[in-house]
Amino acid sequence: MDPLGAPSQFVDIDSLPAWNDYSEADQLDSLKTQVEKPQLDIRSPFPYRKDINAKIILWKGNVALLNCTAIVNTSNESLTDKNVVSESIFVHAGPNLRDELQKLKGCRTGEAKLTKGFNLAARFIIHTVGPKYKSRYRTAAESSLYSCYRNVLQLAKEQAMSSVGFCVINSVKRGYPLEDATHIALRTVRRFLEIHGETLEKVVFAVSELEQATYQKLLPLYFPRSLEEECHSLPCLPADIGNSEGEPVVPERQIRISEKPGAPDDNSDEEGLEADISFIGSHAFARMEGDVDKQRRLILQGQLSEAALQKQHQRNYNRWLCQARAEDLSDVASLKALYQTGVDNCGRTVMVVVGRNIPVTLIDMEKALLYFIHVMDHIAVKEYVIVYFHTLTSDYNHLDSDFLKKLYDVVDIKYKRNLKAVYFVHPTFRSKVSTWFFTTFTVSGLKDKIHYVENLQQLFTAIPPEQIDFPPFVLEYDARENGPYYSYPSSPDL
Repeated sequence: MDPLGAPSQFVDIDSLPAWNDYSEADQLDSLKTQVEKPQLDIRSPFPYRKDINAKIILWKGNVALLNCTAIVNTSNESLTDKNVVSESIFVHAGPNLRDELQKLKGCRTGEAKLTKGFNLAARFIIHTVGPKYKSRYRTAAESSLYSCYRNVLQLAKEQAMSSVGFCVINSVKRGYPLEDATHIALRTVRRFLEIHGETLEKVVFAVSELEQATYQKLLPLYFPRSLEEECHSLPCLPADIGNSEGEPVVPERQIRISEKPGAPDDNSDEEGLEADISFIGSHAFARMEGDVDKQRRLILQGQLSEAALQKQHQRNYNRWLCQARAEDLSDVASLKALYQTGVDNCGRTVMVVVGRNIPVTLIDMEKALLYFIHVMDHIAVKEYVIVYFHTLTSDYNHLDSDFLKKLYDVVDIKYKRNLKAVYFVHPTFRSKVSTWFFTTFTVSGLKDKIHYVENLQQLFTAIPPEQIDFPPFVLEYDARENGPYYSYPSSPDL
């Protein structure tokens, strides 16, 4: 029994040898047979790092038995999969885990969600859903599997976890080739530790006997234990080693950045339509959109179907979402300009936007967009409404129409479909005119959802006052302009 009373079958990760402690002789012999004379003057993109290797543990055993901060469960979208890993976790965690999972209401492919560990030695369980593999959709599967590992690690970082025990996320029943999946797993963990290594003390790969041989073969490529092993591993790396975070690189999605955006090259022989649409800007949004020039050309030529457009849009949104989950957005969150409160008279989630808390000229607007996506992604899966307090805003707080258009274009279709109303509180004449032009000429389908609210009494016909956390200055302004109606609740943090 350990001090917490965990049964003796649980394994303390501090008792397991780190990757540094494994003999590299066998791996070196194997690697030497694949390359006759390594180039000693060329370093691997995954150089020898003793400090990182000390954090890695390869262990043949049941992930459910690990005594660490969190273990990883691989499941399906409804979190009811009956694979070997999940079944063992359910058995050891006890019946409360199933009850807790029902509250999560599922998990999408590539996402990660957190529950308590209950009767496990691990304090938490991070649940994720690996992709179903089909060779014709290999690119999508690679991106989704990367998202699984990355989102698990990011969640561990956000929760200040010191150790994580990974199962092999690509379950056999989902058909993902083990070796391909192992490359993604190892390089994603390696890149994360390079950037955020100070946040994690141990990462355990809990594998079966069948999986162990593959991990032992590939670990030296990403975690070489000496300069010699690094040298011999270099020729064995795959062509796609991902980007700086380990994310798969898709060549056809890469974009061209012109030295002078919008101006044709001197040696360009494109003419007419081709010349007009073959250049792309270097702004932050352009970097997220993939090969936009190719997409636009196909659209104008009528060669890209509506279904293909929707898929492309979904891929672009998923890339934004992945970045939003990976980015440190604490500075934007501290503004308290966007937060969830109660529900309206129809039971729909109420989101509050406080215009006065948005210092447009001082914040990174790309990070603002990422924060919006980070907060809203799980809200927008069902019907919701937005209350926008325009109260006491100035030019310093007004969002640019180009930014709003980009936001509207980037977000997933669920945002637009499930948004049922926008309550525009304390509008000015100027803001009404600007909103009319924006909803008439810039975006479609939004105008009928805008409701101007001159005072809080009008707002309460749709949302009970106790369901909204009011910034104090909104209450003061409304009482001064319209007279007090109730003792309104307010948020002490705003």
